[in-house]
Amino acid sequence: MNTRFVVRLAGLAIVGLAGLGMFSALAAAPIKKLQFTTDFRLQECQFQTEGVNPYFSLTPGRKLVLENEDGTERVEITVLEDLQPISVPGLGVVTTRVVEERETADGDLIEVSRNFFAICGGRNDVVYFGEDVDIHNPDGSITHEGQWRAGRPDENGVSEAGVIMPGTFLLGSRYFQEIADGIALDRAEHVEMGLDVETDAGDFHDCVRIVETTPLEPKSGSEKIYCPGVGLVVDSDVQLVEIEEP
Repeated sequence: MNTRFVVRLAGLAIVGLAGLGMFSALAAAPIKKLQFTTDFRLQECQFQTEGVNPYFSLTPGRKLVLENEDGTERVEITVLEDLQPISVPGLGVVTTRVVEERETADGDLIEVSRNFFAICGGRNDVVYFGEDVDIHNPDGSITHEGQWRAGRPDENGVSEAGVIMPGTFLLGSRYFQEIADGIALDRAEHVEMGLDVETDAGDFHDCVRIVETTPLEPKSGSEKIYCPGVGLVVDSDVQLVEIEEP
């Protein structure tokens, strides 16, 4: 999923976020020494295309809208009715739910990604099987950097599914969200929980904060805050302004 490598929380009020300086310390730490989980025992999963993780919904028709402080940057995340079958070695054909993310700047379309997720029944992990990416360049061309698909071989090997959001939030957990060597290697660390967050879309409680990094850009990182029953409310410099329920 589009990882926004900016570390700003413009216009956002957060109560009890004393650890905000934690990210700078984390960014300064030797990332190569951190260990991130890549084995999620997916063979045990009975995959579902619809359902609700405490922090991540796959309910078709649900839409989250996030904007920056002056409204010049907008991100729309929509759970589509579309399904995408993906063939994965060891798992067979997994039917996934398509979640579309559209990013605009000053009204111009910047990027559209179609992300492929499924819920691991029982554990409630939301598993990430890849994404199709259209990047709209200023010259009118469309490119596809960061596009990947679990089970698809390339010059670096076979890409594997990751986890976008575990069913249980465990403080200190580290895991890969994408496992496509040389293409997409986003990874997450659970750094804080129990947050109260105020946004234009409402006030939320018991929220959690995740720091995302990638070894492909070792000096970059982003922060995301998720709230129970809502989902993503902060993605670096954009925050939730609207929720559309189906």
